Formats: sequence, C-alpha cells, structure tokens
Amino acid sequence: MSGKTKILVIDDDPAICVSVKAILEANGYEVFTALSGKEGLELFRKVHPDLVLCDMMMEDIDAGAKVAGVIKKDNPELPVFLLSTIGEATARTIGLDDLGFNGVFQKPVNFELLLSVLEKHRPKA
Repeated sequence: MSGKTKILVIDDDPAICVSVKAILEANGYEVFTALSGKEGLELFRKVHPDLVLCDMMMEDIDAGAKVAGVIKKDNPELPVFLLSTIGEATARTIGLDDLGFNGVFQKPVNFELLLSVLEKHRPKA
C-alpha cells in the first residue's frame, strides 16, 4: 500500500485528466482518472479514493451530479468536488451540496487553490 492520498478524477476531457493527474502526482497524490461517469463509478468501487473531482457535463448534462449522488449514497463522508466550466454559476444558483458536491473548482483549474483545498482533505495519519 502506497500510503498516498488517492484522488479520483472523472472528466470526459482527456486533457483535463492528464493535466490534473500530472500536477497532483507531482505533489504526492496517487491519481486515478476516468473519462465517463460509468468508468468513474467502476474505479470508485475498485480503488476506494479519499477524494473525488468530477466534471458536471459528461455523457449527459447532469452526469456529474448523478455520479456524485451514487458516491455520496455509498460513502456520505467522502469529499466530492465539482470540476466545471459552469461551476461558479452553478454554485451561485443551485446548492452544490444538494447535487452531492462539497465544493467547486472552475475550469481552467487554479492548481494552487486545488492543492490548498486538497491538503485540507488529506486523511490524518
């Protein structure tokens, strides 16, 4: 077992998955990526991540909310964050917690902010 914090990134944009994975791995995280909600849920059940970053619009407009809902049903305490170009607008108009998200990261991702928030969510050893 690596002992690293495991992050699951679910986004249908391969460039987002690659860039987020590179930054997070360079900062000591173990990162798993999925290009669809279905693949993301399969990985969620397989790797048991410590935190999930999930896009809202994938196969369906609200695929990310559906994925977050399933994850929260299985593990209510697991932090799930929205990755989206519509993140800030969604956060202002709809309660993110109602969608199953603990917070939002606007694309393009501010990696300094992302790393700061993730550090707060690292499991305590």
